[in-house]
Amino acid sequence: MKMKLALFSLIFTIATVLTGCEPLLVLDPKGPQGRTTSDVIMISIWTMAIVVIVVFTLFVYIVRKYRASKQREDYEPPHIEGSIKLEILWTSIPILIVAFLSFITVKSTYEVEDVPKGYEEEPLVIYASASNWKWHFSYPEENIETVNYLFIPTDRPVQFKLYSYGPIASFWIPQLGGQKYAMSGMVNTLNLAADVPGEYMGRNASFTGEGFAEQTFNVQAMTSEEYDEWVKEVKETAEPLTEEKFNELLKPGHLGQSTYTGTHLEFSPPPAAHHNGGSTENNETDPEKADQSDSDSSEGNSDHSNMNH
Repeated sequence: MKMKLALFSLIFTIATVLTGCEPLLVLDPKGPQGRTTSDVIMISIWTMAIVVIVVFTLFVYIVRKYRASKQREDYEPPHIEGSIKLEILWTSIPILIVAFLSFITVKSTYEVEDVPKGYEEEPLVIYASASNWKWHFSYPEENIETVNYLFIPTDRPVQFKLYSYGPIASFWIPQLGGQKYAMSGMVNTLNLAADVPGEYMGRNASFTGEGFAEQTFNVQAMTSEEYDEWVKEVKETAEPLTEEKFNELLKPGHLGQSTYTGTHLEFSPPPAAHHNGGSTENNETDPEKADQSDSDSSEGNSDHSNMNH
């Protein structure tokens, strides 16, 4: 009776918790990198589930078959020296499981780190920089910048250049791919793509202080035609981004969404000393800004040193 009550309580608790959870967006991918990540998660879950089911099935079978109540009072178990075949069997099975999961993990890691295959256009490069507690998205190709929201075309790779004006932040769009750190003093590269138009949630997945929970952004994936119309509208209506305005945006606090013509890359270029991930060609900064980046990086870090708390 006690076992049944405990089992019922466990099931009720799990059902109650899951009812209050948000949908698992990671398992609802909308792009090739997201699908690869989701597939690896499901393969791992099913592999572990099979192991658990087999182990518990054997456990119940052994307990029931060899329980004391089924044996005679004068029963003596036979003397067994051991079995080489069984030893090899239950040693090789875990090795094969680990080897299988290792192969899947390494293969998928290379896939999600590389530029998604099967697209005709070159990747759209977007510089995504973090500050307390907001995201700045610079589009050097279009010469525009947004704060706390992101518009991207579908069926085209998007290459994010991640860095931070403050503490380490983790850039994450669950339905499009895995997360990667944005750090001060270096640039990390994250390749994503969206195949399905729609609105997706993005956030900072790393604790960076009391306001990190609201460091979120919206991602709107749209057709190329709609994306071009949005870029044209921004250039016609948005205000220019000045250095004074950008320094004001960097101050700790929460902001809504805003749009500007021009980017902060002109007067506050990203770190050029280190790049990580993606192809070497795409990791190079603008040649016209490379010298300025080397000389200004230390100055930029000192200007925003108040962010590193």
